[in-house]
Amino acid sequence: MKLSYQNRELSWLEFNQRVLNQALRPDLPVLDRVKFLAITASNLDEFFQVRIGGLLSLLSKRPDFRDPSGRDVGEQLSAIEKRIRRFKRDQERLYQKELIPALAKAKLPLHLIDSLDPEQIERLRHYFQNSISPLLSPLLITRENARQIIPSLALCLALKILDPDSGEQRTVILPLPPSIPRIAMIEEGGFVFTEDLVSHFAHVLFPNEKITQHTVFRLTRNTDIPANEDEAHDFAEEIRTVVTDRGQSFPVRLQTSEDNDLTQDLIALLGIDLQKVFLSKAPLGLANLFDLAMADGFSHLRTPGVEGVDSPDLDPNRSLFSSIAEKDVLLVHPYQSYRPVVRFIEEAASDPHVLAIKQTLYRTAKNSQIVDALVRAAKAGKQVTALVELKARFDEAHNLDRAAELVRAGATVLYGVRGLKTHAKIALVIRQEDGRLQRYVHLATGNYNEITSRFYTDISYFTARPEYGSDASTFFNAVTGRTKLENFQTLIPAPTQIKRTLIALIEEETARALEGEEAHIIAKMNSLEDIDMIEALYTASKAGVKIQLNIRGICCLKTGERKEARNIEVVSIIDQQLEHMRIFYFHQGGDREVFISSADWMSRNLVKRVELMTPIREKAHKKTLIAILEACFRDNQNASLIQPDGTSKPKEKQKGERKFRMQKHLADLFARQAATAEQAKSSSLEPHRPK
Repeated sequence: MKLSYQNRELSWLEFNQRVLNQALRPDLPVLDRVKFLAITASNLDEFFQVRIGGLLSLLSKRPDFRDPSGRDVGEQLSAIEKRIRRFKRDQERLYQKELIPALAKAKLPLHLIDSLDPEQIERLRHYFQNSISPLLSPLLITRENARQIIPSLALCLALKILDPDSGEQRTVILPLPPSIPRIAMIEEGGFVFTEDLVSHFAHVLFPNEKITQHTVFRLTRNTDIPANEDEAHDFAEEIRTVVTDRGQSFPVRLQTSEDNDLTQDLIALLGIDLQKVFLSKAPLGLANLFDLAMADGFSHLRTPGVEGVDSPDLDPNRSLFSSIAEKDVLLVHPYQSYRPVVRFIEEAASDPHVLAIKQTLYRTAKNSQIVDALVRAAKAGKQVTALVELKARFDEAHNLDRAAELVRAGATVLYGVRGLKTHAKIALVIRQEDGRLQRYVHLATGNYNEITSRFYTDISYFTARPEYGSDASTFFNAVTGRTKLENFQTLIPAPTQIKRTLIALIEEETARALEGEEAHIIAKMNSLEDIDMIEALYTASKAGVKIQLNIRGICCLKTGERKEARNIEVVSIIDQQLEHMRIFYFHQGGDREVFISSADWMSRNLVKRVELMTPIREKAHKKTLIAILEACFRDNQNASLIQPDGTSKPKEKQKGERKFRMQKHLADLFARQAATAEQAKSSSLEPHRPK
């Protein structure tokens, strides 16, 4: 029997539709809706750069290649274009018909410059002259240089300039530097878009000449440019070359605000196919609406962020190592503070008993306190080993800079593993205690990034268990010494073991179901794409295993009433925090095995990346993680059911059910736990004891 699969790219577009559905909700604060619209645009920018770019490259090399859903490359591109154009119309309709009126009602209106009074225009002229004009660089565009000089994803003005004396015309582009804010606030209330402001005053850049026509446009280039690891003598330099090459790669999309002669000139100068041209009725670069969504002074127009509470298992006045030595600690971010993760490295850097710190770094914050602590530790003479992944797309330049800083401080820095991305999240601290070495380990589902930890949901796990510490050493020895990821006692690595272990666990549940026993799998992840994993789930479902999947993004598994999918439920939750934790539960005859992981169930994670899956042994921690999993399927406010055709249907509250929003439930749950612990602490009497 031939099994059915959803196309990966179309499934991703349906995920982006679920994000847009949040922006369509009139019950949300208006700046929340603006934020979700901006997220959809940012997502789509990356989709064009990576996925469309990759498919176009594949089209030139292997046009007959078919994906698991049965489509060849041309068929995929055709279906994608059709779906994106429909999605774009939904974005534009939302922006024009709902958000602009809602912003005006909230006293944050969009102004056209011509509608402002002379005093307001004069203030904007002053702002243009002092804060924008010095940063602008008009560029003459010709057929020879068009593909080279236009920066990718930059908002640009195209201007037709007339010299009255000679009668000659030329076309000039005016890229707006990313350092210029996208919006300019009006003192009396409201805002104008910067491109409108620049259009209004651009004539001062061309004295004694006339601007006869203008349009706003935006070019997107392919970024799917692999590094040549096999032939690179200096891998860091190879990555710098890849980053540079992206600025010159072929166009995958041209967005424009006008269908005029100037737009036709741009199309001709770029030699771009019409399928790649998108005329927009909304402002281009909607991702920049983050500037508006997060504007100061309008907190009443957005949902307050989650303030992570302190974990009852950690005393901020006590050494973190003492707490972890007593018992394992599990944290759920952002509901519980990320501060202990930062403290873990900061304490290690300053503790005279700490001899070594080893850590993987994939995507770090811009001014990372964690990297700063590693630098201090290296300067203090501690052994610091940092595995900095240079192939983390779009973070390569930042990672190169921080890696160089670590090297200068005296740290041992490795740039990932040849042929694989290192996506595992692990830190190992080795401490001298009572004449022996004690290992402390942090394992996580998310990056070592203090910024994203505020709005990504993730799991942190601290342990001093010897078997975990031994495996952590084995892991770092393998990736630094280029040996095989083998001989692990507890931790489960990819690409060698995670996939094999997961399939074995699914098959065990399948066998139990065939014997008439209770069999249940619950898994929470970002994406499900690996065909072997999907086939194992289909087989389990057919055998009667109850399967509940909470998948935020791509889901290539087809739901439905077919035998192989009848027992599978797939929900996706899009809410204020980005669902990022990976938790896997297997009933195992009542033994209830629970794992956290850095890996999604995608071929790239299971086969092409260095990942880790961590078994959770402590009963209380298992209970917490299972409660999170179960809450995913109780959500009737922000959850969507994935339909057999890959589209989404909001999960509605059933008769007699109370409203249940998972993220609010978890925020309240951990806040109550912290309050209860604080109350118990304040009501107890602790005497001072002599040291």
